[in-house]
Amino acid sequence: MEPLQLIATSAFGLEAVVSRELESLGYSERTVSDGRVEFCGDASAVARANLWLRSADRVLIKLGSFEATDFGELFDQVVELPWCEWLTEDSSFPVRARCVRSQLHSEPDTQAITKKAVVEALKRRWSREWFDETGAEIPIVVTVRRDQVTVALDTTGRGLHRRGYRILTGGAPLRETLAAALLQLSYWEPGRVLADPCCGTGTILIEAAWMAANRAPGLGRGFLAEEWTRLAGPESGGAWQDARAEAADLAVEPPDVRLQGGDINPKALKLARQNARTAGVESRIEFRELSVADFESRDKYGCVVTNPPYGERMGELSEAEAVYGDLGRLARKLETWSLYAISAHSGFEQIFAAESGRGGQVRRRKLYNGPIECTYFQYAGPRPPWG
Repeated sequence: MEPLQLIATSAFGLEAVVSRELESLGYSERTVSDGRVEFCGDASAVARANLWLRSADRVLIKLGSFEATDFGELFDQVVELPWCEWLTEDSSFPVRARCVRSQLHSEPDTQAITKKAVVEALKRRWSREWFDETGAEIPIVVTVRRDQVTVALDTTGRGLHRRGYRILTGGAPLRETLAAALLQLSYWEPGRVLADPCCGTGTILIEAAWMAANRAPGLGRGFLAEEWTRLAGPESGGAWQDARAEAADLAVEPPDVRLQGGDINPKALKLARQNARTAGVESRIEFRELSVADFESRDKYGCVVTNPPYGERMGELSEAEAVYGDLGRLARKLETWSLYAISAHSGFEQIFAAESGRGGQVRRRKLYNGPIECTYFQYAGPRPPWG
């Protein structure tokens, strides 16, 4: 199989995290742009990226890119792409489009013209007028940004944040992909205590437990491309089976990993325990019903990674601000610890600094929790003596 041009998509602000993940998987040549990381690989790369990427949203196969400023140009360019290398007579091929700052600004029309062009290409190949689309689903993704069109196939299906363990959710859930990214952007490692005193349904701690066990986050779910003839048939050389076997072999029984979660909401904690049980890590996480103000630890050089309430979706503003003050006092009390918090509240930094005395130590990173623009505040403590 010739090398494929692949795209790992991500939320804005996480591109560098995804790029480092791809590097760790052995894909050294990467191109990073807004919301995506491009790399090359074969069927094995598609399988391994889907199974292992913790912070990416999807893995796409890039079919082509070109400039188009009207629908005639779009149709003419799309129809010439190598559709018959991927689609069979019965393939289902839904189209979704995203248009940003382009003359082709209508997403429904862009989808319709793309669909029409693909059908025309299939007509020429199969000499048919109608396609039932009852076979394997091969979604087509069209991105138009500043008149530059990229056409790709979605190998993932349900987004990569759908790990399979969070059947139950509470209010304002944190996506698994973002939770994993917060951990990767911190100094936490399995040898250090990790605490989330606003743990909600436990996503950050569950992701940490999987990272400590080197558990591939996609191992317990399926992907659309596992049903595609070109990526799952004889031509693929058993890529998916080999990638799943590799992932299973690389999982480890972690050493004494100390993961602690706290929340004042007993319903959220019940969901957290259920999610941890489904993820197979219930025994590795200690959940307690307590407030941030009541959190204590005798351990040194630990990390707090947390998603406190913003005062927008989860509760009143005054309650959220009280939590920020409690986090600041906790940081002052745990002077050797590092603390990382994501917040959309414009006053978080000032409130935290006033109580923690760590105002000059902060690093900031703009991230998105779903549609909400947030800042990831990073307050690094002293390095532990063991490294």
